[in-house]
Order: sequence, then C-alpha cells, then structure tokens
Amino acid sequence: MTVSTSSPSNVTVTLQQLMDASITRYSLQQALTAMIAAFMQPSSSQAQPSQRDSIATIPFYQFRLDSRQLETSDVFVLLKSQNPNCQKSRDYLRQAAKNAAFVLSEVDPVALLTTANVPPHANIDLIENQPKSVAAQQLAALSCPVVYVPNIRDFLGDLIQTRLQYQEPVSLPTVVAVTGTNGKTTISQLVAQLTQLTGKSSAVMGTAGNGKLGALIQASHTTGDALAVQQFLYQMGCDGAELLALEASSHGLDQQRLQGMPVSVAIYTNLSRDHLDYHADMAEYAAAKAKLFDKAHFPDLTHAIINLDDEFAQVMLDTARVSDLTVWTYSLDASKKATFVAASIEPSLQGVEIALRCDSGSTNFVEHQNDYINIVSPLLGRFNVANLLAAIAATLALGDNVDSDIERIAAAIPQLQGAIGRMQRVPSAEGCFIVDYAHTPDALQQVLASLKTHCKGQLWAVFGCGGDRDAGKRPLMAQAGLAGADQVILTADNPRTEDPNVILQDMQAGMSAEQYQRTHIEPARQTAIEYAVSQAAADDIVVIAGKGHETYQEINNLRHDFDDSVVLQNALKQAGRV
Repeated sequence: MTVSTSSPSNVTVTLQQLMDASITRYSLQQALTAMIAAFMQPSSSQAQPSQRDSIATIPFYQFRLDSRQLETSDVFVLLKSQNPNCQKSRDYLRQAAKNAAFVLSEVDPVALLTTANVPPHANIDLIENQPKSVAAQQLAALSCPVVYVPNIRDFLGDLIQTRLQYQEPVSLPTVVAVTGTNGKTTISQLVAQLTQLTGKSSAVMGTAGNGKLGALIQASHTTGDALAVQQFLYQMGCDGAELLALEASSHGLDQQRLQGMPVSVAIYTNLSRDHLDYHADMAEYAAAKAKLFDKAHFPDLTHAIINLDDEFAQVMLDTARVSDLTVWTYSLDASKKATFVAASIEPSLQGVEIALRCDSGSTNFVEHQNDYINIVSPLLGRFNVANLLAAIAATLALGDNVDSDIERIAAAIPQLQGAIGRMQRVPSAEGCFIVDYAHTPDALQQVLASLKTHCKGQLWAVFGCGGDRDAGKRPLMAQAGLAGADQVILTADNPRTEDPNVILQDMQAGMSAEQYQRTHIEPARQTAIEYAVSQAAADDIVVIAGKGHETYQEINNLRHDFDDSVVLQNALKQAGRV
C-alpha cells in the first residue's frame, strides 16, 4: 500500500494543534485531553517533570507504527503484538526512543521494562529481576517521553487522519465496507464498478489490490494497519475518488485497524469456518464481524446490507438495529421477505438472468415495489447472484433516488467484470477451465454447486490447504470437494513452513474407499494442474481453487512466482487446447 510524496509530513505539528484542529471530532478531542492530563499528573512515573509539561507541545512530523520506518522527530505508536514476546516490544521501545519525538504505547511501559507480570510463555531471556522502581527509572532515562495509552486503538485512526488533514485538507471518499468469510473481494469491486458506471470516481482496497479502478496495486493484507488504511483513504481523496469500497476482515475489525474510517454503508455476506487459528470459536468470529454494524465503532454509518440466507445474519441484524441503521436484506430464496430477492435465476456459461424483486418493507421504494426487474449478469455462479444483490443494494444506498437509480444500475450490470481469480474463466478451445479463490469448505462447496448446473460431463476440482493455519479445516475441505466434484485432485496451496505431504495427509482423514477412487494426490501444484488439463474431456469443467488472484506460492518463508491462471494457460497451450 503506497502513498504519494504529497502526503503532508514535511512540517511539524503538535498534539495541541491537532486537538484544536479536531473540533469536528469531539471524541478525539476528549481522548487527547484525557491522555495528556493523565501524563501530566504529578504521580505519573512515565516521564520527568519537564517532559510532562511539554508533551502537548512537542513538535513532530508524523505517526509511525513500524520502528524500522521511524525518522527523527516522528511519533512511534507501540501496539501490543499478537505474539506475546515482550523482549521484542522492549527492543522496539528502546530503539524508537533514540529518534522519536515521543512514544505512544498501548503496552504499559513500566511493566514492559520489568520482569514482573511477564507471561510464563513469553520468549524472553530473564537476566535479572527488575522491580518497578528500577523500571520507572529506566523509563524516565529514555531519550524521549513515553505515554501509556491503553485505549490508543479507540482513536488512533482519527488521530492519524487529523494529522494528514492538518496541512492539506482534502475531501475524503464515501466508504462502503464489506465483511464476511466469502464474497468480500467480488462485492467491493462490483460496488466500485457500479458506482463508476453510474458517474462517480471509485477506488477499492482489499485482497485483490488497492487503488482506483484500473490501477490496482497488489496488497499484502486484506485490511492494512491503521496507518496504512488512513494514508490510503487520504491518498484516494487527493486523487479525486468519490467512493472507496473496502474489505473489512475479522482481524482488521477485531484489532480496530479501521477505526476512524468514514464507513457509510456496511455489507455482511456470510460466515463459514475460517480463521479459527485466530478466533476462539464461530461465535467470537461472528462478534468480530458484527463490529462493522455498530455506530459506536463507525459513527458515520447509515445503511446495513445483510445476507438473510446466512445463519449468522441475526447477529448482524441485531447490532445494526441497536445502532438504528436503515437495514436492507437480500436473499436467493423467493419465499423470503428480504428487501432484494432473486425470484428466479437462469444460469448459463455466459452468466445468469435474474428476476429481481424489490420489496419496499421499511425502504422508500415506490415504482418497483413487489415488481420484477430483469437483470442480465455476466458473472458465473449462483453465489455471484448474491454478491450482485449486495452490490446493487449498496449502490442504491449511496444514491439520492432509489426508483431512478435502480434503472441506471440495472442497465450498467451487463458491463460488469468479475474480480480477478473469482470464477475467472481461462479461454480454451474445448472444455471449461475456471480459476477461483475458494479456500474454505463453504466457498468450495458453493463454487462446485454453481458449476455443476453448467456441466454436461464431469466436474473436476483441484485444490489444497494452506500451511501454518487451522488444521481442522483440512479434512472438511477435502469432503467439500468430494461432495461437489466428480473427480478431485489434492495438491499444495501455500504450504508455508509445513511439509505439503503432511497437509495432504490431514486432508485425507476420514475418506472412504469410494472417495479414494475419485481422488488423485499430487503435491506439486503445477503438475496437478497439468494433470487435470490432460485428463479432462471436452464436456468437462475443471476448477483450480484456493489461490485465485495470488501470483505467488509461499514455501519456507519465500514467495515463488506462481499464478494459477498463467500456469493453466501454459498447460492448455502445451496440451493443444487453445
């Protein structure tokens, strides 16, 4: 995620100036006032008296969350790590203190500099016991003040954006945020495309890349850290984007990386097993997603768009209604009373035809209440109908007149393009070959179910599971593939630091003799793709799942060039099938 050199950081500013400038952000003013007041208490052991007196007026350039990027007179923000390694945090603090104007620490700095209360599982070398009095003296001896701010995440995004806006104010884009296990990338891109096709400049931020449409830069995370997110929002404002559609991951929401983002419309897609190496269980996973619909976290919220077909929808609905949002729902079940319903779906390999019913409910639809609007979509797959309904709803929520806007949106839909690596068809002279990002059991099941309706011959699935992640998902992935496909090829995904053969063994747990007969095991992903191309008949459909848009394969902490669509294209050429 990059920001142009025009970002305001070449002139110093103080916390007092930012407090004065944040008159429209009353909560930020309160937070800064409380932080400075606590630091200036005579009983505070965080700094010497002279430092206490000057903390509000110390000039600095910009905020940094990575100590390696810290330059002289920047402010370093020390956040708690997901890895309980206190020694690393101590090293970051001591290194940053040499150059920083001051440090804002989410971690208690006195506790950090003593051996007291260190978790027994922390990976540190205990040389000698340092009581708190000694730690306090060490803290005071550092080259800059260190401010203990345990609630820093509650206002960090606002603080960073206020700094960015201080010298060069820009108009920020309206933000639509999408959360859920599957569909985030496609929906965010569809919202951006529909908005742009109906006359507004749009940008996206997420798994498939960041930037204005047509000029995306590959992202390393679905949701970047608070600094990267705010810098990107500011940069899109500088570039004239009027709409930013972003993916809100559960990690990003749980860690408050999106704090301060002016989210107006929030979308929920679905929840299925994923990230249980991070979340304790599905209830905790759902609670993280529900934060997106809470005005206490996102005060600019006006609309919630929620998939009524998902079993966790009620969690999102309850949160949205407590926040008094306008709630619109969508469904693929014609019997449900959702705001947007796909009453009928006619699939083909060219896309789908949809009879869209708009039920007014609590909305202001008039002309099309309970009428059907015929929509022709170029997107493959039944689940992409759900993604499209969410995008239509979000685009309408951004508009001024639902009745006139829906006609313009319907007319623009045939021009849509699917996200790269999402049900992406790779051209072939015979057979049908698809690359998709499906990397959860539910996503794989949906992809295969959608393609099965198109398939005259056999349906093939080529997929694996990532290493160093939730191992309990592995046999579930294999069973999802075997339930939906006629032939399955198990292979490596991103093995990371694990042995691919161990991952493949985990995936085979519980397989029956009949399932083994339909399964081919090939650890080398390129060889597996080539095998599928050589074996598939003219009427067969082959889906290469799990990596989608990714252009690398991660093995032993190294990323090797590997793009499923490129490897597939080469395999088709070698087989004479293009």
